[in-house]
Amino acid sequence: MPPAGSERSVAGRPGRVIRTESTTAIPVHLLFRDGPDPVPVRLRPTVVGRRQGTGEQSRLRRPAAEASRSPAPRVDPGLAERPARVLPGGAGVLAGMCGAAGCVATSWWAGVLPPAVTVAFGLPAHAGAAGAAGLGPAQWATYAAAGALGLFGFGGLARGRTGRAWVLGLFGRYRGTVRRTGLLWVNPLLLRRRVDVRLRHWRSEPMQAADRGGVALRVVVLVVWRVRDTARATLGVEDHERYVRECVEAALLRVPVKAPGEPGGAAGTAQDALTRLVAADAGPVGIEVFAVRPVRVEYAPEVAAAIHRRRIAELDARQRASALTSVVDSVEDTVTRLTLRGLVDLDDYERKVLVKDLTVAFCAGRGEAGP
Repeated sequence: MPPAGSERSVAGRPGRVIRTESTTAIPVHLLFRDGPDPVPVRLRPTVVGRRQGTGEQSRLRRPAAEASRSPAPRVDPGLAERPARVLPGGAGVLAGMCGAAGCVATSWWAGVLPPAVTVAFGLPAHAGAAGAAGLGPAQWATYAAAGALGLFGFGGLARGRTGRAWVLGLFGRYRGTVRRTGLLWVNPLLLRRRVDVRLRHWRSEPMQAADRGGVALRVVVLVVWRVRDTARATLGVEDHERYVRECVEAALLRVPVKAPGEPGGAAGTAQDALTRLVAADAGPVGIEVFAVRPVRVEYAPEVAAAIHRRRIAELDARQRASALTSVVDSVEDTVTRLTLRGLVDLDDYERKVLVKDLTVAFCAGRGEAGP
């Protein structure tokens, strides 16, 4: 230990301290109760660095290293769900009807409307400049405008359903999400992707797992989840349903599952751990996981036969031990009663022979009475 040093205190009076390479500065007056009044001493920060010659890392660096072992998945931070701009369905119907009416009016103006249609709509006969000979540039331009209006009006009509949403995109860019219900008008140039946003449950096929002892198991789990952010679930990952399945499969390999026959408390612990792991992996892609419950647990086929034989052997051993204990107690009780009542007077050799004969008789009787 290096000699005690001294540092200038706040009050101006010197204070003695003890300092080593592995501890912080300790005032001397704290070690003795009969010393003078405590002197305020300015101490250095209590940071323990690396000790010389030991190779030990600084304690301040360990939490950062541990925290960087399992980084969470990341997606584009700018990719988040936002409402898209849509119009009520009545606007699309009105625009489509206006386009159709424009086409009819242009045909009447060009004089190519059939007489039966003219009479049906109550239109007066009209002989334009082009007449029935053909259509001019003005009529063709009017046709194009009215047709485009009708196509945009009727082509953008869509029906929103409860529990369903549309993710809209234009030329590869995200343009918003539609969660409204009823008759809507959506720009027909936008690409629509339907997403189910209802609460969903998925029952898996048997997956690989292990118990606390490392024995292979087959587990069927029930996953309750839903899509929270449609933009990230659709555009942040290739297939969000397959992503959830693979997250569950990866979590089962990291969390020990309760083996058949273990206490029920282990099942709740495994369920909570599985839910936390899957929710942490699926949260960044806009999926909200509520529960991951193991509903059926069984041993893997390669170990099921060995486990069955071991349990049968344990049951047989317990049954044999119980039967032997019962026979010994019966023999002992019989010999003791015969001796106490004075019915027989046996020496050691005769006692051993009697015990042997009684044991054989009782064991034979139990074997005949057994299944």
